[in-house]
Amino acid sequence: MLKKIDYEIYSVLKNEIDKQKQTINLIPSENYVSKAVLEIVGSVFTNKYAEGYPEKRYYGGCEFVDLIEKIAINRACKLFKAEHANVQPHSGTQANMAVYFSVIKPGDKILAMSLSSGGHLTHGYSANFSGKIYEVSFYNVNKETEMLDYNEIEQIALKVKPKIIVCGASAYSRTIDFSKFSSIAKKINAVVLADIAHISGLIVANLHPSPIPHCEFVTTTTHKTLRGPRGGLILCKKDFKDKIDNTIFPGIQGGPLVHVIAGKAVSFKEAMSKEFINYQRQIIKNAKKLCLELQKRNYRIVSGGTDNHLMLIDLKNKNITGLKAQVTLEKVGIIVNKNNIPFDPLPPVITSGIRIGTPAVTTRGMKEKEMELIAEWIDIALSNSNNEKILKNLSKKVKEFANDWPIYPKN
Repeated sequence: MLKKIDYEIYSVLKNEIDKQKQTINLIPSENYVSKAVLEIVGSVFTNKYAEGYPEKRYYGGCEFVDLIEKIAINRACKLFKAEHANVQPHSGTQANMAVYFSVIKPGDKILAMSLSSGGHLTHGYSANFSGKIYEVSFYNVNKETEMLDYNEIEQIALKVKPKIIVCGASAYSRTIDFSKFSSIAKKINAVVLADIAHISGLIVANLHPSPIPHCEFVTTTTHKTLRGPRGGLILCKKDFKDKIDNTIFPGIQGGPLVHVIAGKAVSFKEAMSKEFINYQRQIIKNAKKLCLELQKRNYRIVSGGTDNHLMLIDLKNKNITGLKAQVTLEKVGIIVNKNNIPFDPLPPVITSGIRIGTPAVTTRGMKEKEMELIAEWIDIALSNSNNEKILKNLSKKVKEFANDWPIYPKN
């Protein structure tokens, strides 16, 4: 039908499908949803307006919408062992915004991980709403270890006395101790927001400590390692239920995306399976293997390794920028993103590093053997970034290889 109605858009869609099938995606924040999630997100639930919450809607005809949202809420609470869940945030950014608006006022103090050390835009970056509305102080990773230094974070917190401490990261490859953040916050009567957007899948599989017992608020996206549709989720203590719900609606959002909430519900059920837990284990195995293979080829991994699904590669010793590396690798069909490394001398539009991860390739069924091959291809490409002949020949190998691995996980 799309092909007949709008051939221009159909052609772009077909090209994107082919690209996803024929490339190796190492962006750690991307993944492939199941066919079941695709089916429900593209369903008639996209037709429904449902402002409000179950049984408290501002529109009629929402009995099945209510059922969908209740199922999603119950599954989220069960999956994460949380007291309350709000499944309506359109994104992780909306989820973080809702937490801020629920407990602090404009001009109040926030303490968060700096973007350059691995934090996120919504953790107080100056160009983001969070950096414009609030007074933000940052903590960084230790210059020597490139890991979180909880003693240093505590000293900053005691000096700054923020009302909220934000933990969690978008480019940090080590285990985060949420209990230590909670302990620090208690000393200054602050609350903690744990942004687990990247590691939520690992957490539900018990492969990374959960923040739920320690933090008043937990936010996550529902894609990335969780492998659901693009969207956001807030988990919190019951004491904050009304504040969070009222902030999402009518505070910062109108009608929820019912079709996406339905997709979230499906992905939560998928995440309760043994297959999903095994999948998360393989993500980490693949990340560790890829990291090791790159180190064998003299690539410096920030912090020396990884405990989760991603790693940062410092390319300074390879005499290539992150931007050049990203462009070069895409030429051969390997998709990564340029990324600042801690204390990076280069600006964010260029960077000294790249960020790579294994959720997407693991979804396609790849294991340690394939990680060795991918590391070799990365090295060949970056060592010959100006040799178009070598890059062209390599792109053929990558395309042939990628075509053998389906982009849909088994349902």
